[in-house]
Amino acid sequence: MENTKNGEHTFWGTFNQYKSLLRELTRKNIKLKYRDSVLGIFWSFVQPLLNMAVLSVVFSSLFGRRGITCYPVFLFTGRLLFEFFTTSTKAALVSFRTNAAIIKKVYVPKYIYPLSSILSTFVNLSISLLCFVCVWIFFRFTGISHGDELLLNWHALLFFVPLILLLVFTAGVGLILSVLQVYFRDIKYMWDVFCTLLFYIVPIIYSIDIIQSKWTRLLIEINPIYHMIELFRQCVYYCTTMDINLLLGATAWAFGTLLIGIWIFNKKSDDLIFHM
Repeated sequence: MENTKNGEHTFWGTFNQYKSLLRELTRKNIKLKYRDSVLGIFWSFVQPLLNMAVLSVVFSSLFGRRGITCYPVFLFTGRLLFEFFTTSTKAALVSFRTNAAIIKKVYVPKYIYPLSSILSTFVNLSISLLCFVCVWIFFRFTGISHGDELLLNWHALLFFVPLILLLVFTAGVGLILSVLQVYFRDIKYMWDVFCTLLFYIVPIIYSIDIIQSKWTRLLIEINPIYHMIELFRQCVYYCTTMDINLLLGATAWAFGTLLIGIWIFNKKSDDLIFHM
């Protein structure tokens, strides 16, 4: 059993000991996801491209003409990060129940399971970034959808900052959801609905500049997912300096949520096995 009275020992003290297992579970999750697929992990490249194409056709006439340069690239930058967040949190949410048989027989720090689910999805995100680069190059050099107006400078090199913050934030959310799912199975369905609503609340398919209501803008601007997506866009789409207020807000959300996730996990980890 994990020592819930010593959070540091429970979470960080065992990390070095089990980091090899975390790496193997991450690799296994990637293989299982594409086990019966002909294209295999290549889907991590193709899927975001197809999503971008479909959504661009559907929404470009509504939002693409409202001061957005190269709408497909704008859409891609938001959809890419949002897809990582929803996919990885959904995988982390069911990780304890999916591995219940192993957890009951073999001792492994339980946080390994949701974290491996999130890290395997992060690997897929890394591959999808190659797709984004290809899309950016295509529109930049063809000039389609005003792609010739896209910028590129040294700010793009900081793209990893919002990605790391999003990874930390997602790890915290994943830990919280994985624990809640053990006690309340309906969380899975509630989270599916929430993610659908979140897609339209966060400016992914539209720019926040079109929002006129003061309170609606405030609701969007306090959303941590908006912080990460906007920071990412500032790096690779607008190619400007990251807004310091957004950066501080995203950092606070990311590490604050992670600490809450660790606290909940440490408080309930010994009790989880009795509810699986």
